[in-house]
Amino acid sequence: MRKPIFIVLSILLIFIGCNDSDKVEEEISKVPMDLKIERFDRLFADAGEEGLLKLRKMYPYLFPAPDSVWVAKMKDSLQIELFQQVGNTFNSFEDEEEGLADLFRHIKYYFPEQQTPKIITVTNDVDYDNRIILADTLLFIGLDNYLGSQHKYYGGFQRYVAKILDRKFMVSDVASAFAKKVVPRPRDRTYLARMIYFGKELYLKDKLMPYAKDELKIGYTADEMDWAVANEEPIWRNFIENEYLYSTETRLNQRFLDPAPFSKFGLELDNESPGRLGRYIGWQIVRAFMENNEVNLKQLLTMPAEEIFKKSNYKPRS
Repeated sequence: MRKPIFIVLSILLIFIGCNDSDKVEEEISKVPMDLKIERFDRLFADAGEEGLLKLRKMYPYLFPAPDSVWVAKMKDSLQIELFQQVGNTFNSFEDEEEGLADLFRHIKYYFPEQQTPKIITVTNDVDYDNRIILADTLLFIGLDNYLGSQHKYYGGFQRYVAKILDRKFMVSDVASAFAKKVVPRPRDRTYLARMIYFGKELYLKDKLMPYAKDELKIGYTADEMDWAVANEEPIWRNFIENEYLYSTETRLNQRFLDPAPFSKFGLELDNESPGRLGRYIGWQIVRAFMENNEVNLKQLLTMPAEEIFKKSNYKPRS
């Protein structure tokens, strides 16, 4: 008789959990959000030399160089083509606006003290490392970094870089920029601490982007996400057998945490794997911790990695 009772209780707990989640999302949907988005990329492309002075007055922080530099940029054939490509891809910004409004509505719910920034779209000569810049009151989005992974501008990039230069990753990138503001960097130099730091960031995305697919949160393709899920147990076993968790070896960053074409186990399967699998495992540890402990989101972000790991009772999927 115990097994059927256990099954019934499990189903009941899942139902209660889903019901609580639905209530939270209903509350979040009522959070007022007046998102301000300004298409500076279009204004600059259409301004011409005669409109430059007006733009300078409107956006003084975007014009550190003399006028001659910006006039030359307006007339440069490569820049003109760039403006056209961005204009064609982002002729409409409605989907992105909706996604960003939902993201900042969730941020306002969980972090009411955070000010919603004004969003300014720009081009930045495909500087993908700075495609999102979040200041206190301003958020800059470099649209030329979201033209699609197969775009000709990205032909010289490695595929692991080009694959995320797509508009579907934009909201996730903004969420990452926000996470860097609220998730404290680990003082502990262990690999475990670094894994859980990224795990916190990804769990934060679970809360801020509840309807997004996991691959969008971590920057994987669907196939890469499937690989990580299918191989979670052997990945974890490799970390344990090699005693990585409490190692302070910095090369573990390059092997399992930093952006890379694949993770580096030193095995034949390396080329099949996605990069940053240490982040994926950190994410699953944090998820397990939050499932097994009564802790709110802000408390989680400041908790030591060691405590999170010990109380998570993490067991990888096999």
